[in-house]
Amino acid sequence: MSQKNNWDKEYRNPLFITKGDKPQGDVLRFLKFFKKQTGHKIFNLRVLDLGCGTGRNSNYLATLGNTICGLEISPTALAIAQKRAQDLQVSVQYLEQSIGEKYPFADNSFNMILDVTSSNALNEKERKIYLQEMDRTLQSEGYLFVRALCRDGDKNAKKLIANFPGSEKDTYKMPRSGLVERVFSEQDFRATYGKFFKILHLSKKTGYTNFDGQPYKRNYWIAYLKKIS
Repeated sequence: MSQKNNWDKEYRNPLFITKGDKPQGDVLRFLKFFKKQTGHKIFNLRVLDLGCGTGRNSNYLATLGNTICGLEISPTALAIAQKRAQDLQVSVQYLEQSIGEKYPFADNSFNMILDVTSSNALNEKERKIYLQEMDRTLQSEGYLFVRALCRDGDKNAKKLIANFPGSEKDTYKMPRSGLVERVFSEQDFRATYGKFFKILHLSKKTGYTNFDGQPYKRNYWIAYLKKIS
């Protein structure tokens, strides 16, 4: 289920994507957690940013002195990310690729992986590869941040599933944009990620997404995970 064309259309003419250039608050809070847990500064780390979009988190981490690789399916988003990196005079390895395909990196390449509401666009076959590749490329004792769409208590998500159902469990096709998204119950989230990683923190967050100028209430899972193997 390659959604490349739909995502590139979204970045060219956004219905819900915002093109902010500052790091996301959820990522900054995770970085504070990482520092407290490990005693390690956010410096000299190798970080993989999955679905990096316009580079707001990747470029920020690069300014702190880290080595960053960003995977993104949309060439439009990557062009913006690369321009912003140039403006900041930082180096980031940006690659145009789905995060549901095998990654072009060696085993144990990264100290940290970020997935900020990106893997919700994967189908189950792609999600299996995504999980296996994160497990393969993340170092032992490495940390993973995931923000995922939450089904529990989200009336909007349940309405979308009922009115615009996808072909797989708990998926829907967004009207107008054509993007397919997957939402997770807590049980499904724990079962999916717990096979590969230790879940250190899992909480539900309520936020708002603007879609075509209208605000919609959304629930998200905020997860901090660790590879122990």
